[in-house]
Amino acid sequence: MRYAYAVTAAMLLGGAAATVVTQSPLGAQVAQNAPSQMAAVAPRGAPMSFADLTAKLAPAVVNISTTQKVQVNRQQNPFAGTPFEDFFRQFRGGQGGDNGGSGQPETRQAMSLGSGFIISPDGYIVTNNHVISGVPTEQGKVTISSITVTLPDRKEYKATVVGKDAASDLAVLKIEAHNLPFVQFGDSTKTRVGDWVIAIGNPFALGGTVTAGIVSAIHRAIGSGPFDRYIQTDAAINQGNSGGPMFDLNGNVVGINTAIFSPSGGNVGIGFAIPAEQAKPVVMQLMKGERIHRGYLGVGIQPMTDDIAQGLQLPKDRGEIVSRVEPGQPAARAGVQQRDVIVRVNGQEVTPDNTLSYIIAGLPVGSRVTLEVIRNGKPLTLNAQLAERPPEDQLAGNDNDDGDDGTPNNGGQTAPSSLRNALGLTLQTLTPQVAQQLGLPAGTHGVVVTGVDDTSDAAAKGLQPRDLILSIGQRPVNNVADAAAAVDAAKKAGFKTVLLLVQRGNRPATYLGVDLTGK
Repeated sequence: MRYAYAVTAAMLLGGAAATVVTQSPLGAQVAQNAPSQMAAVAPRGAPMSFADLTAKLAPAVVNISTTQKVQVNRQQNPFAGTPFEDFFRQFRGGQGGDNGGSGQPETRQAMSLGSGFIISPDGYIVTNNHVISGVPTEQGKVTISSITVTLPDRKEYKATVVGKDAASDLAVLKIEAHNLPFVQFGDSTKTRVGDWVIAIGNPFALGGTVTAGIVSAIHRAIGSGPFDRYIQTDAAINQGNSGGPMFDLNGNVVGINTAIFSPSGGNVGIGFAIPAEQAKPVVMQLMKGERIHRGYLGVGIQPMTDDIAQGLQLPKDRGEIVSRVEPGQPAARAGVQQRDVIVRVNGQEVTPDNTLSYIIAGLPVGSRVTLEVIRNGKPLTLNAQLAERPPEDQLAGNDNDDGDDGTPNNGGQTAPSSLRNALGLTLQTLTPQVAQQLGLPAGTHGVVVTGVDDTSDAAAKGLQPRDLILSIGQRPVNNVADAAAAVDAAKKAGFKTVLLLVQRGNRPATYLGVDLTGK
């Protein structure tokens, strides 16, 4: 998934015609030009041109450019200490320094472009947080040193950041100006798949550009965080469109163009916009200088995929499975357990379109919620009081990798052939010595994967040597015998897929459904 950064132009649409063959009173065939079936049932109000709407809206859409400082490591001089050292430094423009390129960090300047739109006559502007905060690159950390807003009439203003929110990827800027043209948020809850929309922005630094298309999907999840529910459109969105508005045909902002799906980095007809229903409350709070507070339950979750649903013998696409419960957080205090499937919150169904993260993040801090869960196939109701969601960087810090690719070679117990046949895995009991090799905390229990059959379903699901299996089916496994017993129990119960709780390094554990035939 790529962020989108800016564009402007008018698109015309014409009606369709078809040749219809009819019979004349004399029986001769006569060809007549008549509107086709599709044109006859075309939606009422389909525009012949977007020019009038564009002329009205474009003055409120702005270009946002930032000056960035990128901290990078100096390239190591591979010829240090040789006769070619000076040549290498000259080739790099003298950037090698006296140390010949020792890898010490240096700061370089760069520029980035995005879009935004004015929402008040006194200069409040909405854009994406990533436009004005910088997106970290492979080269290093990015900081923004200045922000310039350019209006369609080419007037430039220095902007200040009123507020920004990483979780929703929204930011509000302010420029010192008056009597500016502005636009308003619309009601995106009424947006339907197939509705016309137009996008205005500044792609590839070309200046104001307009593209048109339809709403391709709503409630689209792209794996971006708690507010992972976007409007998808086939209106051309490109790099530079980030932060620009998506308008309906009434001229209201129904979305904020944010990301594109593109293998090449260019438009392929799949763009994503933050719905106005999500953006407007956040923007209003940021304009007041308020920090955004969100509910927090304190669980790691996974969607109910086909294999996980089969492993639990539950319907897919209903609820989400708890892979981790954070100690001392609301879920733990409410009695939520690993392997619970949360299916409703305050009566709201948890589905791929209405995820647990989305529901919880939208609830007030301190509010009490009713959780309907399925535990070991039986329904259960729990009550929790929500805490405040920690900062996104703190949450991201939970996912760490030990960075060691070695395989434990302790002479522990290995899996019997029945397990290899069933799962396609060779397993070993986790001993204190093996736990130390893997960098796992003392007291960790489970079985370690020491071999994976390349033709097995386990291999297809991504299992690797050094992975730690914590449970199989509904049973914790402390040794290979436990693993064999859990697999046998799943087979006797008629399961075709068994659920494994797998941990890799120090990352949070996740569930995988593996075919019990091993193939």
